[in-house]
Amino acid sequence: MSGTLVALFSLCAGVLVANLYYAQPIIELIAPAVGLSAQSASVIVSLTQIGYAIGLFFLVPLADLLENRRLLMVSGVAAAASLVGAALSSQPGVFLLVSLLLGLSSVSVQILIPLAAHLAPEALRGRTVGTIMGGLLSGILLSRPLSSMAAQWFGWRAVFFIAAAMTLGTVAIIAMTLPRRVPQHRASYGSLLASLWHLFARFAVLRQRALLQALLFAAFSLFWTAAPLELAARYGLSQSQIGLFALVGALGAVAAPIAGRLADAGHTRVASFAALIVAALAFVPGLIHGHAGLYGLALTGIVLDFAVQMNMVLGQRAVYALDAHSRARLNALYMTAIFAGGAAGSAIASALYTHAGWHGVVAAGSGLAVVALGALAVSARR
Repeated sequence: MSGTLVALFSLCAGVLVANLYYAQPIIELIAPAVGLSAQSASVIVSLTQIGYAIGLFFLVPLADLLENRRLLMVSGVAAAASLVGAALSSQPGVFLLVSLLLGLSSVSVQILIPLAAHLAPEALRGRTVGTIMGGLLSGILLSRPLSSMAAQWFGWRAVFFIAAAMTLGTVAIIAMTLPRRVPQHRASYGSLLASLWHLFARFAVLRQRALLQALLFAAFSLFWTAAPLELAARYGLSQSQIGLFALVGALGAVAAPIAGRLADAGHTRVASFAALIVAALAFVPGLIHGHAGLYGLALTGIVLDFAVQMNMVLGQRAVYALDAHSRARLNALYMTAIFAGGAAGSAIASALYTHAGWHGVVAAGSGLAVVALGALAVSARR
């Protein structure tokens, strides 16, 4: 893994994962154009997430069975086709179907990361995965503000056309630069899926790291779903201004390479405790009132993203070391747990903000991090 190849992996990860999030800030523009009611608009986001969850469980394990580069290219082309379909849709059923297919095909990023772990030498695996995860987090955090601004200037359909062109460019990069990798695992697809349960039951480290990151990602999703509501209600920010606010979270991506280096140096446990403590304290600046409160929310976003990203990379480094021949399936299990936590955090955010206000969001977010800290302390004692 040369430095150039690691940079290309990071770029590809960011572009591919961003496809999941372009629709989120512009669903109120999409819904009337395709014939969906305002109350049904959130179904667009839900179906994309459902498609992603299905892909994590049923498609990502194929990376332990099929040649990885070809699998990435096929899924990338499918994602580009889904984006074009979304841009051209004018019927609600068609748009919802392509939203589901977009989530399903966007799991290619979770094939890319285990491939990088295979290619990287043991001594540099954490650093390599951390750098690529920095690119992935940047893609997640930049996709929403870029989508908002592009929709404001060129219309919402242009967002999907641009994303399709970027995805096809990424497929071309994959075809030209990624080495072939044919897994040694030989089994039927059914037995491959059945092995997921055995892997989950076999490795305590997988279960522990999945629980910790699921709790942290729930806090992360809770904050970033409720923060726009608070920014609009308390500070009167417009949609484009809220999109610009989300850019500050991208600063947290610097945690990924740092976490990778700490893991390579054998400091996973200490760094994990530090990340969870920082996550629990990250919500405190969000309690500041007055004009300074806006800076407090920005600080919360940066620090929370830093802690979540650090713990994720530390977990990936530990999980990938468990079984080299099962990395794609281990990653599928790890990410499915994280996704479930994130979905739960997003699901309760609006209701929690409505009934308990921003203080309720802060208490819940900090509480999730404290629970994760307690779980890590218990496992460390054992």
